[in-house]
Amino acid sequence: MSTLKANDKGRLLSVGELASRSGVAISTIHFYEAKGLIQSTRNAGNQRRYTRDTLRRVAVIKVAQRIGISLASIKENLTDLPQARTPNANDWKRLSARWQVELDEKIAGLLELRGQLSNCIGCGCLSLQACALRNPEDELSVQGSGPRLLGSDKKKPGVKSKAI
Repeated sequence: MSTLKANDKGRLLSVGELASRSGVAISTIHFYEAKGLIQSTRNAGNQRRYTRDTLRRVAVIKVAQRIGISLASIKENLTDLPQARTPNANDWKRLSARWQVELDEKIAGLLELRGQLSNCIGCGCLSLQACALRNPEDELSVQGSGPRLLGSDKKKPGVKSKAI
């Protein structure tokens, strides 16, 4: 955080104003700042102040989170945006192009998962030996916690998955 310049007063927002105008809680603004996603300055009373371009950054963060972009990716890409000026159309196009690849990968993964779920739900489990979700004796626990079959590149040992 830097010290507030007297001639910047007209262009800065308090944390409450930023929260109200961006539609997020004050605690969210503080969280974003703690994670390095946005920056503030401090006035003489040590209160946080934000430049108006922070509104756009918060909007981008919210949209990116909504579509599944990780905070780490958001931070990495926002760091590449100019700090000394409001990002322009070309800056936002570069950001969008970077996330396009990530979104395409997520879409492909979701489509694959949808196909796996359709096959699984529709199979009726007539053959428990071929069922992609069957995990007798919890044999997959050695691979760690969390889902191991659907939505994963890892296949159950000894079971061939059905073509989707």
